[in-house]
Amino acid sequence: MKSSELAKLGVPSGEAMRLAGEAIQQVMQRGVKKKNVAKTVRGVVASPEAHLQHSDFGPLAEFLIRQKEDEPEYEAHAPVPYQVWGQDIDPNAIQQMDNAARLPVAVRGAIMPDAHVGYGLPIGGVLATRKAVIPYAVGVDIACRMKLTVLDLSADVLKAEPNRLSKVLQEETHFGKKAFKKRREHDVLDEDWSVTPLVQSLKDKAWSQLGTSGGGNHFVEFGELTIGEAYTNEAGHPTNEPNDLGLPPGIYLALLSHSGSRGAGATIATHYSKLAAEIQAHLPKQLRALAWLDLDSQEGQEYWSAMELMGRYATANHACIHRHVARALGAKALATIENHHNFAWLEEDHGEQVVVHRKGATPAGEGVLGVIPGSMASPAYVVRGKGSVESLSSASHGAGRRFSRRQAKESFTWSQVRKFLTERDVTLLSAGLDEVPMAYKDIEEVMAAQTDLVDIQARFDPKLVRMNDE
Repeated sequence: MKSSELAKLGVPSGEAMRLAGEAIQQVMQRGVKKKNVAKTVRGVVASPEAHLQHSDFGPLAEFLIRQKEDEPEYEAHAPVPYQVWGQDIDPNAIQQMDNAARLPVAVRGAIMPDAHVGYGLPIGGVLATRKAVIPYAVGVDIACRMKLTVLDLSADVLKAEPNRLSKVLQEETHFGKKAFKKRREHDVLDEDWSVTPLVQSLKDKAWSQLGTSGGGNHFVEFGELTIGEAYTNEAGHPTNEPNDLGLPPGIYLALLSHSGSRGAGATIATHYSKLAAEIQAHLPKQLRALAWLDLDSQEGQEYWSAMELMGRYATANHACIHRHVARALGAKALATIENHHNFAWLEEDHGEQVVVHRKGATPAGEGVLGVIPGSMASPAYVVRGKGSVESLSSASHGAGRRFSRRQAKESFTWSQVRKFLTERDVTLLSAGLDEVPMAYKDIEEVMAAQTDLVDIQARFDPKLVRMNDE
């Protein structure tokens, strides 16, 4: 068995994996089937005391017992308060927030209505900590963000010239591993990338991916943005709300993108998450993915500097995408809105400076504009934050998944998806089956669950969507 398979069975790295490997080799040479071996390994990890006399796995069981005895006692902390928005939140996501609330550095938390299971902190989780930053509470895709640009072309172009718009998306956006032959340029490359040797080593890779989008749920799409009196609420009445976009009520052509800090951000996240786990080695298993770095430490300062640089790099990615698409269309920007939703900020909470982690959560301070997307076939909303103290000035970052990626692939077919998209007048250029709209929660229900957190300013309906090709 590979080490990754052993890890999934719960075998710790190092000596335990070596002993497990030896035992597995012995039993499989005698013809025992792999699935039965896996079952035995799982049993040894769960209850090593019951397997001490096992002829093959006894040494592994003995080592696991000794390792457990050598672990320092962890003193559990009383949980800090957190509030939950929305219904039908996965119990496992709630458990993840329960774990985070028991960290000694935790101050307060919140769960957004799009929450689902993540690694460490749930996606849609918000956590304030005292003088500490948690890499996995920021997320692997550091500074994953949204950007919406309102263009000066008529929205009629969506029906009049769909081939032209499609051609621009195909030529001016790339996803996953594909890069542009002629690299994009941005002032972010002139910044100080020598904050750490690791960051310095990633500069060329970051440049090669500048202006591109990742896989998964990242996208670039054209759609109709409906603002002000032209936007009606669920009851069918005009909102008559003043908008902060500085544009008259009406229907506009808009470009919406979702992406982050690409490979450079993922490498930084992985490196400092492992480093935090080594420093906080005393944490029990259920808290290890929430290991933190002291902000006053060298490691904490390194991560913070790297995280902020990745924030500026992610901003540059979107700037390049929108600049090149608009240039190819011969269009100009009338207004832009953008925000991170995987980041940590120094903010004030009840008179104290804290680190607010928003992992899959949109900043929603009073008067702050942001974008909350749905799926490839449901609306995104431009919102204005209300500055809710209870939510740590946060809102959802999207609709949130109902099905995992694996479940989505097993549950839906492309024929179902094509019918679904046709009914909603959406043209899909490329995507994976794991990103189909049926895999997501109802964005209208999510928005209804956070009316105390944000006001809706405008509605974006996707019409021409491009994602990473399956």
